Amino acid sequence: MKLLNTVLARLAVALLPILALWSVIFYFAMVEEINDETDDSLEGYAELIIRRTLAGRELPAVGDGSNNSYTLEFLGHNTAVVPSMQYSDSLVYIHEKKETEPARVLTAHFADAEGAMYRLLVTMPTFEREDLLASVFWHILVLFLAVVLTIFLATIFVFHRSMRPLYGLLGWLERYTPGKGVNNFPSSPSVVEFRKLIDSARATITRAESHFEQQKQFIGNASHELQTPLAVLGNRIEWMLDNTALSDEQAAELNKMQQALRRLVRLNRTLLLLAKIDNGQFPDVADVDIAALIRDEAETYSEIYAARGIECVVDLPQSIVLCMNEELAAILVTNLLKNAFLHSPEGGKILIYAAGGTIFFTNSGSEPLDSTRLFHRFYKQGKTGNTGLGLALVGSIARSYKMDVRYSFEAGRHIFALCR
Repeated sequence: MKLLNTVLARLAVALLPILALWSVIFYFAMVEEINDETDDSLEGYAELIIRRTLAGRELPAVGDGSNNSYTLEFLGHNTAVVPSMQYSDSLVYIHEKKETEPARVLTAHFADAEGAMYRLLVTMPTFEREDLLASVFWHILVLFLAVVLTIFLATIFVFHRSMRPLYGLLGWLERYTPGKGVNNFPSSPSVVEFRKLIDSARATITRAESHFEQQKQFIGNASHELQTPLAVLGNRIEWMLDNTALSDEQAAELNKMQQALRRLVRLNRTLLLLAKIDNGQFPDVADVDIAALIRDEAETYSEIYAARGIECVVDLPQSIVLCMNEELAAILVTNLLKNAFLHSPEGGKILIYAAGGTIFFTNSGSEPLDSTRLFHRFYKQGKTGNTGLGLALVGSIARSYKMDVRYSFEAGRHIFALCR
């Protein structure tokens, strides 16, 4: 999940209990306020009735158009009831509406000058708590959605503006290729944390570039220095085989040594070639007809592997021109073709075709290869007798010319796609 989506989700989760708690407090505060206002009205109405009763004046008529109603009950003289006022919630039957509604009730006990005690009940219809609760719930829900939407929009705006240095660094790291230097590295922003992050990333990339350069130089120098002693060893073994009386066992051992030495020479030559490619030592480019090159090399490899009965079909346009070094183009094509022939079973079929600016090298197979390690150096895909550098060369050449090589396995066929 993206950082922005994570922040927004956590904000929504954090806001939900806060608004829920706020809605509960708001509901009870509203009920308390309504009850206070109702009690004030009841108290004023009760005082009016009590004053008129004590003064012997006419009492207000019940149902005089106000929301209040009352009942006055004579309790007798010298009763034990203490004068008081009490408020309570109850249900009252409204004759006009012929239904029961919630009401606020004031119960007052008072005595006149002669000691006669009265009980006064004053009622006022009030709100339906269930209706109020439902109304508060829906209003809080709408408020929650409005607040969340507002916060989301504000967060997205602020987040994108604040996170520009981070996105700039991530974009640069996605485009970064080892050995290409730290050109166009994002500048350090004013925010301290981002400045430290970018400075640390720059220092890390600089160290990696230095190590990468040292590694390339070491491989190149070592491969170059090994050429002469390897050539001398090869010549000495050939001289011993040609000019020395050897037993069959000695000759067999020298042949094994010669085969191992030839493999070491191929490995050294390939490592030197990789170092040169990484160092950009093939600056000369020309228009190379890849289609013609593939057809010529496919014919050659078909003859080499004729004993295995592998069918190779090349279905390419008359001409596919790429601007690249001719030597590297030949290495690219031959390694892809050799890989297809090596990994095709006897009687298998190789099909090479182009579609949508991509050249596909496909061959029969029984199980997929490890695509995560396929283009790594010295990965031999379970085969022996090769250096494990062929596809590493393909990947290195493709990267140097801004091409992409992808592998997939579909319907029992290995597919290598060279994307221009």
